[in-house]
Amino acid sequence: MSETITGGQLVVRMLESLGVTKVFGVVGGQTLAITDAIIDTPSIEFVHTRHENAAAVMADAYGRLTGRPAVAISTTGPGATNLLTGVGGAFRDSSPAIIITCNNNGENIHKDDAQNADHVEIFRPFVKYGRLVAHATSIKQAMEEAYINAMTGNPGPVHLDFARDTIELPVENPPAVPAVHPARSWVGTRPVAAPDEIATVAARVLAAEKPVIWVGNGGNRGQASEAVLALADALSIPVITTFNGMGAVPTTHPLVFGALSRMGTNLSTRVIGDADLVLALGNSLNAVSTTRWRRALPEIVQVDIDPTMIGRYYAEVTAGVVGDLASFARDLTAATADGAEAARAGRAGWIAELQEAERTWWALSDELEPENPGTVSPAVVVRALREVTPRDAVLIPDAGNPGVWSFLWEMDEPYRYIKPVGFGNMGFALPAAIASVVDDPARPVLALIGDGSLGMSLGELETLARAGGPVVIVVLNDSSYGNIRQEQVLHFDGRTIGVDFLEVDFAQVARGMGLDGKRVTEVGELVEAVREGYASGKPVVIDVVLDREANAWTYPAFVPHGA
Repeated sequence: MSETITGGQLVVRMLESLGVTKVFGVVGGQTLAITDAIIDTPSIEFVHTRHENAAAVMADAYGRLTGRPAVAISTTGPGATNLLTGVGGAFRDSSPAIIITCNNNGENIHKDDAQNADHVEIFRPFVKYGRLVAHATSIKQAMEEAYINAMTGNPGPVHLDFARDTIELPVENPPAVPAVHPARSWVGTRPVAAPDEIATVAARVLAAEKPVIWVGNGGNRGQASEAVLALADALSIPVITTFNGMGAVPTTHPLVFGALSRMGTNLSTRVIGDADLVLALGNSLNAVSTTRWRRALPEIVQVDIDPTMIGRYYAEVTAGVVGDLASFARDLTAATADGAEAARAGRAGWIAELQEAERTWWALSDELEPENPGTVSPAVVVRALREVTPRDAVLIPDAGNPGVWSFLWEMDEPYRYIKPVGFGNMGFALPAAIASVVDDPARPVLALIGDGSLGMSLGELETLARAGGPVVIVVLNDSSYGNIRQEQVLHFDGRTIGVDFLEVDFAQVARGMGLDGKRVTEVGELVEAVREGYASGKPVVIDVVLDREANAWTYPAFVPHGA
């Protein structure tokens, strides 16, 4: 006779079988059959948040950092809709996650029950796969299909909506659940480009005078840094990234020239402007990268594991290769070996010019004095933080200006940088920092957060206090929605509306929520506070009074080359 378990217990057993170790969420009446079963599952940690959006962001960040899905769970109705923004961020930035909503009893779904909502329809535009699970016999298969969708091809979030009675009632003849699900052994397999395609690309790369490698978010997802840099070294090809591809390669490599987006930079726009061939690796050529497709580009070889991403834009000049980025880069390095020496020699002068331009570019952010006394320039903040932050720390800028100023962040290691780009969802950095420390309690984290974004996620300071760990939260506090205020000033004759706040001392707020907090108005105070924060091994919030005159839209280092 088989044992008696509930549907909720079966869900948790399947999560364990699929390798899920973290569940983030807010409990509610409908979730309890699942969350109670987690108590008896030591391999799964439940992290409760102050708001469901934070839980979704944590699952997103965990997927970016590990390549594995975590769960974000909520109750019905408003609990589910609170998840939606964070799920949209995971979807637009290709992060694997399993989103679980718990609905009312199956017979009452679509009726006028308390907090009734059609979760599947609500989430449909923001997930790779979603379905209602209203019968216990469907639990195992639905979870398997969801996991495979989350992890294969272009990764992303998936959604399972469980009817309450499905997870609360006993399961008749429950299915056997393997300790380690066999899907885990193959979902990471990626297609490899055919040899004749590699040969064709090799001929084009060797014939090009000034080819450029432009790495997108696929470089992060595919963990392709080593292979891409080996290709760049072999053929003396400069490398830039998209805004979403930051972190895919170390910025300190001599052939890496930073990120290109609609906000600049002066250096990266020069590199792409010189190109006569672009290798777009895991790069969707989206609006952020191409200034809404107004950027003129030469011939393109676009490489992606998802064929539907190839040629969506710039199709008239694009040749596509379907395959894994790292494998493609290794195969192309081998295929061009006979012509590599001549290629390097032919590009040596150009590379020297770009490296000199890079030194000039860094000098544009050397100015230390703010325009307003008693404040700190954001460029100075970022460069000073780099000097005092552990080199292996994860940098997490929030949406808006923190991400733009992080153009000035140097990275010695790949995959130590995440931010919201495709959805641009504010309130990302604090929950993401918590996810990082939950994943690895010893790994240092630096979060750059505008006061606007912190206001949207403020309750999670208490969650961070519970999580602990070497986390430094730096608040870029200009008492406004800074990026939008600066855009208004630039384009609407200095007139502003809806962007300014009263002055808030976030260090004092942090202390009231169980964290250390310090407010600084000088760069020396900032450096000392960060150093002390990492030495303590505990989270700290450092509220930096920012110079409001430093405009990310007009900052010289970010203005496009030749503009």
